[in-house]
Amino acid sequence: MRIRMILAALGTVLSMVPTLALAAPGGSTPLLSGEVTQDRISVVVEGTGADVILIPGLASSREIWAGLVSKLRQNHRLHLVQIAGFAGLPPVPDQEGAVAAPTADAIAAYIQRQRIEAPVIIGHSLGGEVALMLGARHPDRVGKLIVVDALPFYTLLFDPSATSETATPQAARMRDAMLMASPEQNEAMQHASIARLAKTETHRPSLVGAAIKSDRETVANAVYELMTTDLRPEIGRIKAPVEVIYAYDELYAVPAVNVDAMYRSAYVSIPDVSFSRIDGSFHFVMLDQPERFSSAVMKFLAE
Repeated sequence: MRIRMILAALGTVLSMVPTLALAAPGGSTPLLSGEVTQDRISVVVEGTGADVILIPGLASSREIWAGLVSKLRQNHRLHLVQIAGFAGLPPVPDQEGAVAAPTADAIAAYIQRQRIEAPVIIGHSLGGEVALMLGARHPDRVGKLIVVDALPFYTLLFDPSATSETATPQAARMRDAMLMASPEQNEAMQHASIARLAKTETHRPSLVGAAIKSDRETVANAVYELMTTDLRPEIGRIKAPVEVIYAYDELYAVPAVNVDAMYRSAYVSIPDVSFSRIDGSFHFVMLDQPERFSSAVMKFLAE
């Protein structure tokens, strides 16, 4: 059941303040306001203290972090990322398909330009994959990583023996089907997917709204990338401590011990990794169990 739920969601929508800071290529300082027009990310900065960079998932807005932000802003400087093409942010023209990998490079460049020392990176879903890419490909630019309900290879959810090559045909079919759907079909799929991803009904309308406002091509390309990108050969290069927070609910109809084993197996090559399972939640664990999620994050930050 968990597998079918997540895959159905991946097929459509796998996932505050008015001032935007744009990570502009070649610039030494961010813009303090304005619209993102051509870059991969926009960043809202608030609070003071140790730096934490938060990355939302597929077709998601940075607003998913609102509960955690309220806990952290007093003692941390928070960098709230929004990925181009998601939740109403204009897409990148001629992006050539990839979404997660260039987003990771854009955040690495942002860290360097802003002279941020050893930030904590928190990423959900696709944002979790971006966090892993940052840790593996730019190991000296991150301090700690928190990966929220994400795997280094998403296709493991339905085929433990899958490879990038074997996943490609199905990923291509899924991408093409998303692009061919009518607006009415797309909206219906978003509602159905969010119902599988967020257990708390009151949060579903905002999640659906962000998904519908997302650029269809960007989302479809990101799904293809998620399903065909296997980071397991890379994540052994991560130097930073990693905390993997993942959701579980009895409605998955899979024993919790099986889910535990899947996560531990997927991350076995990371030298310093720990795990926190949060029960009673679907994919958007920060919305379904906000207090338990915030507590897990704050405990890891304090260690």
